[in-house]
Amino acid sequence: MNPNQANHPNTYTAKQVFIQRAGIVLALTLTALLVLGLLGAAFDVLLLVLAATLIALPLRAGANWLSKKTGWKEGIALAIVAILTLALLVGMGWFMSYSIGGQIDQLKAMAPRAIQNAEAHLRQTPFGEWLLENNVKPQRFLEGGSSRWLGKISGVVSTTLGSLANVYVILFLAAFFAAEPNLYRQGIVLLVPKSGRKRAAEVLDQIGTTLRGWLMGKLFSMTVVGILTYVGLRLLGIPMAGALALFAGLITFIPNFGPLLALLPAVLFALLQGPQLALYVLLLYTSIQFIESNILTPLVQQRIISLPPALVLIAQLIVGIFAGILGLALATPIVAIVLVLVKMLYVQDVLKDDSVKV
Repeated sequence: MNPNQANHPNTYTAKQVFIQRAGIVLALTLTALLVLGLLGAAFDVLLLVLAATLIALPLRAGANWLSKKTGWKEGIALAIVAILTLALLVGMGWFMSYSIGGQIDQLKAMAPRAIQNAEAHLRQTPFGEWLLENNVKPQRFLEGGSSRWLGKISGVVSTTLGSLANVYVILFLAAFFAAEPNLYRQGIVLLVPKSGRKRAAEVLDQIGTTLRGWLMGKLFSMTVVGILTYVGLRLLGIPMAGALALFAGLITFIPNFGPLLALLPAVLFALLQGPQLALYVLLLYTSIQFIESNILTPLVQQRIISLPPALVLIAQLIVGIFAGILGLALATPIVAIVLVLVKMLYVQDVLKDDSVKV
């Protein structure tokens, strides 16, 4: 036996215990990181599935309606609805590229001068000077890492949904969901014990109805916002009104943050013609946002589901941290799904309170 070990019998044991504990901590840390990584990847996949579902639901609803009206088979009706929808989108894309394609190019060309002009106006006020000294500059709101959204207004839809690969996955899944919705619905129901399968089917149907209604209402709001923005900008004499209105309508899909993103380029370009016009543009966008938030949204939601604005904002902040722009865009339907689950499975089934309607 080593004399040192004889004099210090617990020295080797203490080191061994320390190494074991350090190894356990390291293993647990690596495991936690792996689990978080898998959960993050799974969450991204779930968002893609949700986006595909939001596309499939109206397609399937249109196919069902056409099938009932004409007596055609659902497959034929779905094919017709899908072709008509694709033709409509292509037609709208062609019309927009033909009518406002030049305006989008002008926006790209004028963006640097608009930013410089905005900084010049900021320097004229103490608060603006403080912002610039603290490196809070307009271009930081227009640039995000490798993606410059103002330079890619023509690709705002693909930017909202994510990369081109994600768009492909979403459309691919949407086609399958729309073609055979009962297959996937039944697959989820079969995961529930027999005693709860009827209720599970009711919950899934209600979620589908809620999402479909919310989406149609959102598309209506986006259309109204785009039209009002175009009319208002034309009346104010703002150049490139078509491109700015298109962007405002599309970005309205993202509640809370969308209107702010839509406002920024309009104010920047209005500043090129003077601060008074920029103030008018600010008032215009504020008025349109007031109409959308206090008239259009409540009018739609009272027939579908009431979504607390604070809850939607909290969900956007949480989901946006993990999934970026896609999370911000899909936070509202996530809240809608959660509310349906809570009301039906907890309030109605557990608490036995049937007074709460979905």
